[in-house]
Amino acid sequence: MVMDGRSRLAHWYPVSTRRLVLASASPARLRLLHEAGFAPTVMVSGVPEDVDDDHVPSLVRTLAERKASAVAPRAGDALIVGCDSVFEFDGEAHGKPASADQAVDWLRRMRGDEGVLHTGHCVIDGSTGSVVSQTTGTVVRFAEITDGELDAYVASGEALAVAGAFTLDGRSAPFVRGIEGDPGNVVGLSLPTLRALLALLGIDITDLWAS
Repeated sequence: MVMDGRSRLAHWYPVSTRRLVLASASPARLRLLHEAGFAPTVMVSGVPEDVDDDHVPSLVRTLAERKASAVAPRAGDALIVGCDSVFEFDGEAHGKPASADQAVDWLRRMRGDEGVLHTGHCVIDGSTGSVVSQTTGTVVRFAEITDGELDAYVASGEALAVAGAFTLDGRSAPFVRGIEGDPGNVVGLSLPTLRALLALLGIDITDLWAS
């Protein structure tokens, strides 16, 4: 019997029996998961992003854990993924800018320089209650952005919706001259980190593919 392409894929990649829940309203994180073959359910945590912690790696890890934990009671036996991202520049934590003026100030200081985008990841296995978490950092190097480019970018509104006032999957992508580390981490979720955390729970990431 000859199988068509869809039949072959269905043969090699069985549909997952575990639900995956993303405890985040981020469309970028959802898109990353979709593009990697997952079909998560979105449950927004509602956790405020105002942890008082000067150490950025632990700050984002704490926020990721809080987001996943807030959603867990509603998610049943699903696997819950919580994430949070903060950009560390010149020793300061930069979440989402509070205003256009703040975004302009940050970007003017960041241009031609570099910092580290930290994303905290947490996975809770709702069937066992097991919790694993990790922070991943990616070095981001910026180009010499002109005043005109900077003003036009901030006027687009994108800067106010992303950590550090920039992202790799939007209008600010041309202003990043290079990175060192996982690009997905800068967008908001490191798939290699997710794979490692699932492995700690005894789960093969390929078993969660939607098709």
